[in-house]
Amino acid sequence: MKTAHFILIFCLLALASPFAYASDPSPLQDFCVAINDPKDAVFVNGKFCKDPKLARAQDFYYSGLNIPRNTSNPVGSTVTPVNVAQIPGLNTLGISLVRIDYAPNGGLNPLILTLVPPKS
Repeated sequence: MKTAHFILIFCLLALASPFAYASDPSPLQDFCVAINDPKDAVFVNGKFCKDPKLARAQDFYYSGLNIPRNTSNPVGSTVTPVNVAQIPGLNTLGISLVRIDYAPNGGLNPLILTLVPPKS
């Protein structure tokens, strides 16, 4: 019986310990604005990074998600992707999104395929 009490008290203390922490690992840098020119750039996450001192607000902005797209196609929907190709500041942040416009009379959910080129 004493063993059961000991195990119970030990478990309660372990759960209430102020030394238990959990967090995501910190990224290597706050942001890495992607550029296509490798001159004087650092290669991170499949893209070259611009010098952080040269980052501008436009590197983190995309206009166009508020514009409805044409849905007069066989599936009745259109996908507008937003990823590092549209917003270079999203590089290394793990963020991407899409806007899907559906035709008002029964548009279908489109199949979205991402084609990854083979590594050489």
